Amino acid sequence: MAVKAAEPLSSESIEQLRGVSNAIRILAMDAVQKANSGHPGMPMGMADVASVLWCRYLKHNPRNPRWADRDRFVLSAGHGSMLLYSLLYLTGYDVSLEDLKQFRQWGSKTPGHPEYGHTPGVEVTTGPLGQGISAAVGMALAERILAQTYNQPDLTLFDHFTYVIASDGDLMEGISHEACALAGHWALGKLIVLYDDNHITIDGSTDLAFSEDVLKRFEAYGWHTQHVDGHDMAAVDQALQLARAERERPSIIACRTIIGFGSPNRAGTSKAHGEPLGEEEVKLARKQLGLEDYPPFYVPEEVLAFTRQAVERGKLWEAAWEARWQQYQQRYPEAARELATRLEGKLPEGWDAPLPPFPVDKPLATRAASGATLEALVPRIPALIGGSADLTGSNNTKTSSQKPITAQDATGGYIHFGVREHGMGAILNGLALHGGFIPYGGTFLVFSDYMRASVRLAAMMGLRLVYVFTHDSIGLGEDGPTHQPIEQLMSLRLMPNLWVIRPSDATETAEAWKAALQHTEGPTALALTRQKLPVLDRQALGLAPADRLHRGAYVLVEASNPKAVILATGSEVHIALEAFRLLAKEGIAARVVSMPCWELFELQSEDYRQTVLPPALKIRVAIEAGVPLGWQKYVGESGRIIGVNRFGASAPYQEIYRHLGLTAQAVADTVKELVATHF
Repeated sequence: MAVKAAEPLSSESIEQLRGVSNAIRILAMDAVQKANSGHPGMPMGMADVASVLWCRYLKHNPRNPRWADRDRFVLSAGHGSMLLYSLLYLTGYDVSLEDLKQFRQWGSKTPGHPEYGHTPGVEVTTGPLGQGISAAVGMALAERILAQTYNQPDLTLFDHFTYVIASDGDLMEGISHEACALAGHWALGKLIVLYDDNHITIDGSTDLAFSEDVLKRFEAYGWHTQHVDGHDMAAVDQALQLARAERERPSIIACRTIIGFGSPNRAGTSKAHGEPLGEEEVKLARKQLGLEDYPPFYVPEEVLAFTRQAVERGKLWEAAWEARWQQYQQRYPEAARELATRLEGKLPEGWDAPLPPFPVDKPLATRAASGATLEALVPRIPALIGGSADLTGSNNTKTSSQKPITAQDATGGYIHFGVREHGMGAILNGLALHGGFIPYGGTFLVFSDYMRASVRLAAMMGLRLVYVFTHDSIGLGEDGPTHQPIEQLMSLRLMPNLWVIRPSDATETAEAWKAALQHTEGPTALALTRQKLPVLDRQALGLAPADRLHRGAYVLVEASNPKAVILATGSEVHIALEAFRLLAKEGIAARVVSMPCWELFELQSEDYRQTVLPPALKIRVAIEAGVPLGWQKYVGESGRIIGVNRFGASAPYQEIYRHLGLTAQAVADTVKELVATHF
């Protein structure tokens, strides 16, 4: 088994660990040099700290990187990826020496920055600074929730730590302030950050732009703080023991290190940060470290034998956990079934039972319809938890069955993120990455800009989570242009692997939630109205059923032998329907297409897409309360787009729509003009 944490480091143990840290330095130098690209400085500087953590404390199984009760390790300073890749190789993950030699090459397991789902053992995609440490807060919160929900007095299933290596740059980024403040507020005592306090950034000394007392800042957040020499392994070991024993507060250990440690001419300078050391400097570093006889990428057998003990330890840890899990299933079968469903990422049986109907005689904002849908879904899906960035009542994200998550009780299911959109986005990522959760988070659509980097990473990692973006257009009215999203819808549609769904009424909103929950390979953004919209009486009006939303776009209604197509999303579908009626009065047959999700539509067959938008129907008019750029793909060269090419205004929303030309009459007139020209 692993070395007991309480045992002091002997001189022999330190010697073994020093061999590991020097192996990391050799591998990092050589891989960066071979690639002629990369960041050798941080791996060389933090090698001593990482060796202590991985060889003495990290609970993991290299043969099963997805084991549920493993400790999570997050390299927030993702530019130092060779630190992580070296550790994965040394401890026996499916990362070979050849993989290290292919660092930063096409198709290799060792890309420039760690990528979740690409390299075994990488818990989160990092590189954009601040994201890793912030996602780690979500991981630590996930452990707390699962432990308090499922652990029993006689059986513990969840008892793991979340460890982070973070850099000066991580702690400069604003997102880290947002997330780390919440970690202190929630008293996440099993979150431990090892801060690489090397005083160097790309531009030079951190004194250029970074002079605050970091530990005092974290102390103010409610964290446990320590400062050690990062090259004193005994001191690092003792600090980790104290941090692990502190269960009421998250911990940060400032490890004073020398970037590029071992490089005689570049250590301690920005020249060690983001470029190869150079062949001559690598030779000098080998000599200074006492490794001048080592060829490139060489790891002594005794070092590899020592680090590969992690494989056997991991098997024993997981086997002990599996025995507890078997007992748990026998003693607590109902909880075990529920937990297994969550950990497998499945939706429980009956989750999609009929939802309460929406009365067609009562207009309803789609944000309110979303809230009503959540009211039904949350009790059915234990994994579905979420919150809002201080807009709970506006986003309609809290249900009657939820209570706030607090430092004392993490089982409530509802998260008050405060005014922290970006931190919220990263914490949602951490919850999803941990496993056992389908997280959602709400804010105004215009403030999606504040969290865009976290949304982008969620899409890149293919995480299943849901953004509840309300107040989706100029339709929010009097709050004015600062709060009225104009470019955000199209901007989000540009992001690969993100579904953007803008439902037109309450029934489409319920279907949008169903689509989002079934989308397991990426996040979904719901764009929802503040203003009330009619609930379409589809049967009485001869409209297509709302479940066709799952095709992304569908023919909502049409007259026989239509001459034109009107395309719309969200609230503008109702304008399109009114234009359809105006045209019918003048004998012009048209088709109305509700197009709530472009991404879903693009996943359909070419045959289906052509039934919705036949090539022969060239007269097409699209209307959406946002920038028109992008609609050209669907209206074609002969079509027109009625959108918003300016910022909004403060006024009742009906007036804004009228002044900006988003009216049924404008749509009808545009169709008539095109018909007259074409025919």
